[in-house]
Amino acid sequence: MSGAHHVVAVVGGATAGAEAARIFADQGITTLVIEQHARPYGKVEDGLPRWHVKLRQKEFRSIDDKLDRPGVHYIPCTRLGTDLPLSELLQTWHLHAIVLALGAWKDRSLPIEGIDQYVGKGLLYQNAFIHWMNHRDDPGYDGAQVDIHDGALVVGGGLASIDVSKAVQFELVLKALAERGIREEMIRLEEEGLDSVLAEHGLRWEDLGLSGARLCYRRRQEDMALAEPPPNPTPEQKKKCETVRFKIAQKAIDKFRFRMEPLLSPVDKIVEDDRLVGLVFERMEYEGDGRIRGTGERVSLRAPLTVSSIGSLPVPIEGIPMKGELYEFTDGRLGTFENLPNVFTVGNALTGKGNLVVSRKHASEVAERLAESIAGQVSDIAAFVRTRTPLSDGEMAEVMGHAQARQAEVGYDGSYEDWMRKVSPPGLRVERA
Repeated sequence: MSGAHHVVAVVGGATAGAEAARIFADQGITTLVIEQHARPYGKVEDGLPRWHVKLRQKEFRSIDDKLDRPGVHYIPCTRLGTDLPLSELLQTWHLHAIVLALGAWKDRSLPIEGIDQYVGKGLLYQNAFIHWMNHRDDPGYDGAQVDIHDGALVVGGGLASIDVSKAVQFELVLKALAERGIREEMIRLEEEGLDSVLAEHGLRWEDLGLSGARLCYRRRQEDMALAEPPPNPTPEQKKKCETVRFKIAQKAIDKFRFRMEPLLSPVDKIVEDDRLVGLVFERMEYEGDGRIRGTGERVSLRAPLTVSSIGSLPVPIEGIPMKGELYEFTDGRLGTFENLPNVFTVGNALTGKGNLVVSRKHASEVAERLAESIAGQVSDIAAFVRTRTPLSDGEMAEVMGHAQARQAEVGYDGSYEDWMRKVSPPGLRVERA
């Protein structure tokens, strides 16, 4: 270990963190990847529904390739702020930069007073719901248990809320078919659509006797966050984007048979016997040019389960400035903070994008755009790092001593491949190319 050394810590090893680590390592910068979980896959594993089999495997392999390379040192099972305080990284690890790529794991609360006391009692949030769906069959799973009943409400207006609605529909249909002695696969329902699969069994949607999930959104169907217009769009471009959004949503509604309830904004809860049994909405009215207003009309919708999918937020960390529920950046492009000159942010914690819960094609596009934007940011960060005074051999040995001590504490022996083989359940092991 002789020579001048530059070293950064990347907090989070999923799509954003792995890409950042690759870029740093390729430029000769030693990179410590600090990951809160045993496996680094983040929202690709816990937020992207499991019917996206090929996409998930592709993203897993990409992350593995970027983390299992010279110059990258993986430190799993280490949560910033609890297992490892930010102040310790800043003060004793001799790091030239800390890059936060820790995603957005905190669900945004429904804007109803006291609603969160009913989590697990008729209310679930998107992150816990998709985590349950993806991991409930894993050996040793001890997370939330979800019982899907007909007539569930989903609140939200993006691709994630559509995927939650689809997941509810799949559970209902699979259960209805099982009661008829028919075994089906969720992935076939997603790929071929409900009507097509049911027809193979001589059934129609109406034969199942299900009302299905209801997706409630405070704006119009054409306002859903399913496509973005170009910068500074013309009125024609805005209208075209609205048309695309409407068609994307309608295709999902038709293919997966959930119901859309637009222009309903949640304002109150319906509680019976200490359990949430529905929501009260205010009916909204579209005024034009993206504006809506409340009409004062109240609509009560009863439901055995409500899943909120209105967005995800970064988890607060002691030492990181906050403005409300968001990180308070001084530079919205590089994700910098006042009085923390060597701390930067990339990925979901910066962009506000909650996850990659999207269709195959759109998820790939999101991942590609994310990688491109990260590459630009990380190149800037790498340039900043190069302006810092290199570490001496002794200082570098001290840094690696800290990293190796934490690795040893969690049982990581320095081999990424061996570790992943050890911590991956048989059904979740990723075959390397």
